[in-house]
Amino acid sequence: MDTLVRTAPRAVVLAASVHCRDSGYPVVQRFVTGSRVPQSMSRATTGDPVVILRQDLLAIRHTAQPPHVVLALSGELDVLPFLVELWRPRIGASALDDHYDPAPVVAGIDPAAFLADLSCVHRAARLWDGGDHSTALTPAEIAARRVEAGDCLIMQASPSPADRRAEGAAALAHHLNPSATLVNDPRQPAPKAELLPPSFLRPVPDALEEWKARLEPVTALRPHPRTDHGVESVQWRARRPLHPERLADALPTVMAGVLRSRGHLWMSSRPEAVVTWRSAGGHLELQEAGHWLELDAESVWRAASPQRRTLASWFWHDYYGERRNEITFIGTDLDRDRLRSALDAALLDDTELSLGADGWAGFADPLLGDQPH
Repeated sequence: MDTLVRTAPRAVVLAASVHCRDSGYPVVQRFVTGSRVPQSMSRATTGDPVVILRQDLLAIRHTAQPPHVVLALSGELDVLPFLVELWRPRIGASALDDHYDPAPVVAGIDPAAFLADLSCVHRAARLWDGGDHSTALTPAEIAARRVEAGDCLIMQASPSPADRRAEGAAALAHHLNPSATLVNDPRQPAPKAELLPPSFLRPVPDALEEWKARLEPVTALRPHPRTDHGVESVQWRARRPLHPERLADALPTVMAGVLRSRGHLWMSSRPEAVVTWRSAGGHLELQEAGHWLELDAESVWRAASPQRRTLASWFWHDYYGERRNEITFIGTDLDRDRLRSALDAALLDDTELSLGADGWAGFADPLLGDQPH
């Protein structure tokens, strides 16, 4: 926050923390700083965080008209889904696009906390995802999502020169989000030009569509081409469905040394469904997330983002459509050949493939359970 405010000293800061409860809407605490902004806006309210922050942003624009507003979101929010809901146009309501141009998303990283969270999968925390409910996620998943959501990552400096955690955290962040700009936060205040690139005060064209595209189920982490401080990325792709039992047997080999992985699967037990693959630390989650695009499903095509439709056209197969497997693995000391061979061995062979979807339905599925009727 100090880095952002030093970069844009006339900005109004709207900071929000969300305290999720077991049921009902959470408590939203807001703190507002800046000239001409009434301090009465800093208060706690129970309700939908999207509605509350929309009203606050519109009130700030009406009363103060600042050149920049820094919207500081706390760790209790799943950033990208929340921003999509916050910016989505509402029928009969003033659109935020009429008053604000979204700038890049900036994430702050405490190296020690980031590395510790990535190893924590034994408990769950609840995040508000922008809808009408909260989602339980491991601290490892939360830490990975926070880094992946940022267009700019500000890395907190280590407390001493002997502490090398910042270097390891920076290397891992580069692989989690290769397109992000990494800024090392100095221990002492620095001139404006050394803090944040000027581009991070400029509007992002089509920001809403960009956020939505990054949440599509048919996405995978972009592999980083280099190995940094022992951290590397491995991508696996295949154009056949997976046998669920053989995939389950392959998991110990596949996940050895993996810190983060993300992608999507074509499972023979669920040939119509996109199955998302997401792991952080030692926790792996497979989940149905919509359907593959079909030529005759116009409503599904319209609901998909332009990026999803473009990807489907690139990978389109006359028989399989867009169905495919794609996962990117990030970790240390990964055995690329062994990992890829283990996943290749889990694909259907020619005899199994010839059975078609009706035959595949008979395969036992220890990962996702029995095929629903």
